[in-house]
Amino acid sequence: MTAPRDPRPLTGEPLALDLLNTRWNREGVTQDLLDGTEGLAVWLAGNGLAGDHAADAEVLEHLREAREAIRVAVHGSPREAAPLVDAVLAHGRIRARLTPDGPAEEPEFADRSWGPAWLAARNYLDLITRGPERIRTCSGGGCILHFYDTSRNGTRRWCSMAVCGNRAKASRHYARSKEN
Repeated sequence: MTAPRDPRPLTGEPLALDLLNTRWNREGVTQDLLDGTEGLAVWLAGNGLAGDHAADAEVLEHLREAREAIRVAVHGSPREAAPLVDAVLAHGRIRARLTPDGPAEEPEFADRSWGPAWLAARNYLDLITRGPERIRTCSGGGCILHFYDTSRNGTRRWCSMAVCGNRAKASRHYARSKEN
């Protein structure tokens, strides 16, 4: 049996931001994909984690904790966020190994139910190492989605040009036509 279709307007962002994007606005009402284990199953499948992790209440609770920690990290102060993110990261580690193919690093968890949450928190560390200024919240009015700006000049403003970008352009056009 396959998981239901992902209802979110933006998917495919790095894991940490994709976790933040499990909350979005639809017609002014905040939706939450992680309001139950069915949505969790959708999120795990969409991120290639379904085979390794059960969509159960424990994983869901840990993912919500990680989502809140990452939200505070993106929107709050580092002083406030560090203990929250560190609390999630305390449940796993990277194990360095030498394999027949060469050096490898693998995540290890004392409790597998922390796996998805830990992976998202670890991904957040990778994002802020690569370019913290490229972690953005959509500029579209009422949009609460996040993205990692991979544009060459780093000026992306909207989660989606087709949706929020188009709305902004249409709004500006309407305002200009009203002035004339």
